[in-house]
Amino acid sequence: MSADPGTVDLLLPAARDVRVDGAPSPPVRAGRAGGPARAGLFLAGVLVLAASVAAGTRIGAADVGWTDLGRVLGARLGLGTEPLPPLLDSLVWDLRLPRVLMAALVGASLAVCGTVLQAVTRNALADPYLLGVSSGASAGAVTVAVLPLPLALAGPGAGALGVTGGALVGALLSFGLLLALLRRTGLDSVRIALTGVVVGQLFTALTSLVLMASADADTTRALTHWLLGSMAPARWDAVAVCALVTPLGLAAAWLCANALDGLAFGADTAASLGIGVRRTRMLLLVVTAVLTSVAVATVGAIGFVGLIVPHGVRLLVGPLHRVLLPHAALAGAVFLVWTDALARIAFAPREIPVGVITALLGVPLFLLVLRRKGEL
Repeated sequence: MSADPGTVDLLLPAARDVRVDGAPSPPVRAGRAGGPARAGLFLAGVLVLAASVAAGTRIGAADVGWTDLGRVLGARLGLGTEPLPPLLDSLVWDLRLPRVLMAALVGASLAVCGTVLQAVTRNALADPYLLGVSSGASAGAVTVAVLPLPLALAGPGAGALGVTGGALVGALLSFGLLLALLRRTGLDSVRIALTGVVVGQLFTALTSLVLMASADADTTRALTHWLLGSMAPARWDAVAVCALVTPLGLAAAWLCANALDGLAFGADTAASLGIGVRRTRMLLLVVTAVLTSVAVATVGAIGFVGLIVPHGVRLLVGPLHRVLLPHAALAGAVFLVWTDALARIAFAPREIPVGVITALLGVPLFLLVLRRKGEL
């Protein structure tokens, strides 16, 4: 499935003159982190993530101090600390902590998906949201949650598994449609971005049709808010599902790191390195579809995380995917934890969907990438 690491490493000098989409680019500047520096950077990222989770749990309309947080964790973990009053304990343990952990897991998932898709499609603009995968997952999840499907295992009262299954089917359908539309026209950056927008709009329209035709006013309002991306519904059962799927998805992508390095040079180069291109692509696309589906089924469609994070991390650690993927996962987790915190306090006491914040941050970067590629 993957080429010999030494063989791929021989090609790395050439990567300095090739962009993700195959077009020439200026030489890579010196200053990217070397081996020991990368290890230190990764350790620093873990510490920053832990601090971000702790700080994010404190942030909100109700004030929670560091001592209060320590008492809740100590009491819940059986360390013998004095518990807080039930209302404050429930606020921290049942609402804030699962929300912050979900933001970290979803941020890591989306960052890994963006990193993988940029290599598989050889396109610097690839992202689950921009390619319509998130819209497809949203359509599948809403369809299972709203429509009484006679052939499905879940209907209006669909549980997490049924909604996630619907999201997975929708994600695979949307990505399959995207590849079918691009089969004869190629995968240049502008074409794939425009086709992704078309596919995304199609599935967004299908989602709206399902909502308008089958849901009542309260359900429509709740699902519309959810579709914009919100961590508010996160609870421990959903966190447990994401905590299982996200590391497995990251591990699967990391095991294909050498194959991703080869695919970044093109299918012919990857095949010459002994990589099973079709099989590896299919595996990686399924991995990204599963990660995206679990994220969307839980917190809705959150765009641009997979676009923003990989580009920033690539500047720090370089293009090698065995290094890039874990660093991108850490950076994505930290990014979404703080973005969700901003969404909570920016217009307090009113909370805005986190997907709105990521879009406001992601659109300028999208335009910047287009401009640097000479296509804007």
